[in-house]
Amino acid sequence: MTWDAAGPGVLRLPSGRLVRGRGLRRPLPPGPSPAYGIYLLGSPPPPTDWESAWLRWPDFRLPADAALARAVLAEAWRRCADERVELACAGGRGRTGTALACLAVLDGVPAPEAVAYVREHYDRHAVETPWQKRYVRRFTRAGN
Repeated sequence: MTWDAAGPGVLRLPSGRLVRGRGLRRPLPPGPSPAYGIYLLGSPPPPTDWESAWLRWPDFRLPADAALARAVLAEAWRRCADERVELACAGGRGRTGTALACLAVLDGVPAPEAVAYVREHYDRHAVETPWQKRYVRRFTRAGN
């Protein structure tokens, strides 16, 4: 079971896969809970009632471990084909937008176009810093 495509924060990737982005400072949206969540924070996230992973990613920065980030995001992309997967940081824009853009790259969006894709289909303010944009553009390179 995946998300309702019209649900809050749900991004449809070109393949049709659905993934939800959100900000943890806001209440959990109504509807079904995620099956899997990835939390992009500088410190451990609060506990959840669903399976989750913490990717250490300080605010306005990049993931602390690029290889781990690639593996975790690849797992999210794989799972969002048939599970409710959410990506979330505190505000739901910078880190979440960057991670969603990386999923778009994994889904076939050319890396130079992925930020624009996420801004058009998720949040027009997604991906907040120049280094986050650069991270997405370079995401297909080995080691990122």
